[in-house]
Amino acid sequence: MSRRTRKAAPEPGTPRPTVSVCRGCCCGTAKIPGVDHAGQLRRLKETAGATATVRAVECLDACEHGNVIVVQPSAEGRRAGGRPVWLGLVNDPDAVADIAAWVAGGGPGLVDAPDILDLYVFQPSRRVQAELERPGR
Repeated sequence: MSRRTRKAAPEPGTPRPTVSVCRGCCCGTAKIPGVDHAGQLRRLKETAGATATVRAVECLDACEHGNVIVVQPSAEGRRAGGRPVWLGLVNDPDAVADIAAWVAGGGPGLVDAPDILDLYVFQPSRRVQAELERPGR
C-alpha cells in the first residue's frame, strides 16, 4: 500500500492568458515583407508580458493568414466563456498594440477585444486548433 497522498487534479488552464505568436515557415520570416517580426514579438512581450504568457511557437499551419497570433484565455477567462481567438494578417503595429492592450486587460472571456480586431479574426481547421491546444505545446 502506498503512503503517498493523492493530489487534487490541477485546474485546467493557466492563471494568465497565453499569446502564441507563430514563427514558423512563413510567419515571422521574409516571406511576409515589410514587417519588423522581431519587434512585433518584443512589443508583445514588453506590453503584455506582465499579465500574460507571450511565446513564439512553431508553424501553426495557417500560413495563408500570416502573421498569426492566437490569444488563449486564462482559466478564469475560460470559466467565463472565453475561447482561443485566432488572429491573422497581424502585420500592422497598431494591431499588435490593440492585442497587447486587450490581453493586459484580461483577454478572452474577461474583456471584450477592441472592435478593430474583428477584422483579423479567422477560424482555423479543427486539426490546427487541436494541435495548439494539445498539452505541452
